[in-house]
Amino acid sequence: MNTLPQIEILKKVSLKPYNTFQLDASAAFWVEIHQPDDMLKLMDTPVFHRETRYVLGGGSNVLFAQDYSGLIIKNSIPGIEVLSEDDGHVVLCAGAGVVWDDLVKYTVDRGWGGLENLSMIPGQTGAAPIQNIGAYGVELVSTFISLDAINLESGIPESFDRDMCRFGYRDSIFKTTQKGTYLITHVTLKLNKSPELNLDYGNIREVLASEGITKPGIRDVSMAVRKIRASKLPDPAITGNAGSFFKNPVISAEQFDSLRSIHSDIPSYPSGSQIKIPAAWLIDQCGFRGKRLGDAGVHERHALILVNHGKATGNELIGLAANIQQEVRERFGVTLEPEVNIVGGDNSLAAGAKSGS
Repeated sequence: MNTLPQIEILKKVSLKPYNTFQLDASAAFWVEIHQPDDMLKLMDTPVFHRETRYVLGGGSNVLFAQDYSGLIIKNSIPGIEVLSEDDGHVVLCAGAGVVWDDLVKYTVDRGWGGLENLSMIPGQTGAAPIQNIGAYGVELVSTFISLDAINLESGIPESFDRDMCRFGYRDSIFKTTQKGTYLITHVTLKLNKSPELNLDYGNIREVLASEGITKPGIRDVSMAVRKIRASKLPDPAITGNAGSFFKNPVISAEQFDSLRSIHSDIPSYPSGSQIKIPAAWLIDQCGFRGKRLGDAGVHERHALILVNHGKATGNELIGLAANIQQEVRERFGVTLEPEVNIVGGDNSLAAGAKSGS
């Protein structure tokens, strides 16, 4: 017997508990989805067809510029299931509502490699392919097989393989041409029982050495990543934030050489034929680390993280981000593109990123 709750559309729901920026915004209408059939039931309601819609996961990568006048659909589809397993690999399927770090712990505890460098990334599993989440030299695409989704226009379930998702750096078709078209229900990943560990990004090797670990395994890498993240990143339960606010810009080798001739200490990482520059370094060089605009601020230990010191509004955070964009563009000729999804407002940050150099 199906004991999952039936859909219930609520009115005037506070979004503060559902966004890690802790912004005091509200949704005119709210519904929580626990299984794919709930979505189909919702699509039969007048509210679904009448109102603008936003699918919300863990709220860890969203900034509400103002109250949301439409329908917030909270994706809470649960479950982790092993689909197949052999001596070398495991294929598993996770519900979109599964907390991402719970999924990482599930795989690390079983010695299945591939997600260990993605430890402690906030949010839910359904958001992982939308963003092609990545950290410490690893992106979701390296383990991704497919996802299942419901088309919000037709109600037809569809599946997307890796090529169909058109993954890029913190990007996919679900952020571009198909933004807002689908609700992701499940994500299928392939993990490796004997993985080649990625230790060369950040200071993973230094942390391992400090712990006396000379032959690290999957669990050791996850531990090192967790230790690094905990030392740098504020806890959103204490200080409202959405992690990295901007993407690390990727520029041509020629542009990088020009910058390096002026700024000899500029850090960089290869990104195919291009060069990736840490956005935190650019922001820090412009003197923003630790600065505040009212209760909107830049974290004192990590310049890439914008924080809510208590009563910041979405528009105050957007204003601070716009100031950062302008200063970095004027000093370095590089335009920072938001990694955080901005809901409501004119979304000028993203527009500026597309039109900048």
